[in-house]
Amino acid sequence: MKDLFSREDVILLVDTFYDKVVEDETIGYIFNDVAQVDWDLHKPKMYDFWETSLFHRMKYTGNPMKVHKHLDQKEKLTHAHFDRWKALFHETVDELFAGENAEMAKGRADSIAGIMQLKIAGGPFTHLAPNHTPGN
Repeated sequence: MKDLFSREDVILLVDTFYDKVVEDETIGYIFNDVAQVDWDLHKPKMYDFWETSLFHRMKYTGNPMKVHKHLDQKEKLTHAHFDRWKALFHETVDELFAGENAEMAKGRADSIAGIMQLKIAGGPFTHLAPNHTPGN
C-alpha cells in the first residue's frame, strides 16, 4: 500500500470514510438526520481541511469548533460518538494507506476528536486501560 501524498489521496480517504459514516448505526444519523449534511458542499471542505492538516497547504478556512458546538446544541455529542468517528477514520486509513503520512492522519484525527470532546462533550478524552484504577 502507498502512503497519503496528494489531494487525490485525500479525496479517496474522505469519500471512503464518509461512505462508511452515513451507513454507521452509531453516528450516521447525526450526519444524515440531525445535521442534514449536504455532501456536495461538505466533502470539498473536508478535502481542504485534510489537505491543510496533512500537507500544510493552506486551503481550509472554516471553523470546525463552531460548527460542532452548534451541532451539539441540536444533538448531544457523546464520547461514544467521537470514539466511533475515530474508529471509522482509523479503519479507513488502514484499508487504503500505509506510511508516515497515514499514521500522521490517524494521529491528527485523534487530536481533533480529543479537543472537540474536551470542548464540546466535556471531560477528559483519554480512556483508562482495562482493569486500571487511578493511582495504580
